[in-house]
Amino acid sequence: MPRDRTYRTEAVVIRRSDFGEADRLLTLFSPDRGKMRAIAKGARKPQSRKTGHVELFMRSKFLLAVGRDLDIVTQAETVETYASLRESLVRATYANYAVELLDRFTVDEDPHRDIYELLTLALETLAAADQPLLLARFYELRLLSLTGFQPRLFNCVACGEAIIEQDQFFSPDLGGLLCPACGPTDPRAMPISAVAVKVMRYLQTRPWATVSQLRLPPAVLHEIERVLYDYLTHILERELKSVDFLHRLRREAELLAEE
Repeated sequence: MPRDRTYRTEAVVIRRSDFGEADRLLTLFSPDRGKMRAIAKGARKPQSRKTGHVELFMRSKFLLAVGRDLDIVTQAETVETYASLRESLVRATYANYAVELLDRFTVDEDPHRDIYELLTLALETLAAADQPLLLARFYELRLLSLTGFQPRLFNCVACGEAIIEQDQFFSPDLGGLLCPACGPTDPRAMPISAVAVKVMRYLQTRPWATVSQLRLPPAVLHEIERVLYDYLTHILERELKSVDFLHRLRREAELLAEE
């Protein structure tokens, strides 16, 4: 059966770069086609009909033609611009972190509608500037679950005993909590408070509509951030570029607040 030469899909632009004299090379994430790369010919020309529909983080409907090496965007129609993400450096950095994580945890042409819906939820929430610290922790835990790396938070990953409400340890190597008896035996395990464990469980098991009602101290979210970042970098075997920049922005904001 001959393959269709054109197809339609909705997608979010998660990466873009200049290509040739006037084109854009796009990395798209689509609910029905997964991550894919395509060329938007002439998109850098001001008069191009594609200009304004293929910006970073935009969600658009695309008509693509099958190409020899890369498919070609022939039409694009914006569904949601998430414009405020490009108007705030902090929001843009959080959004970039979300797409960087997605990019690292997915492979080309592997459809996953749940991950697409998680991405659009994250972009919509960040565009509204609604609790970015909380959203980032929710996004990390949900993405880990959807990609098969859900941390084990209810039983000790060493002895199997149920985790009770007290301070514990988290092992990035074993991917979950260690009880107070097993924690000291793992040289890379890090302490984690009972409050942080409780919050992580809540984020892992509740929808965003429920989670978004939480109002948590920044210290708790920063503790969870440190734990999850060690786990994420252990899985990915690399540092995440957007995290360093986000931390620099945070330190600068703290210094300005002290002046």
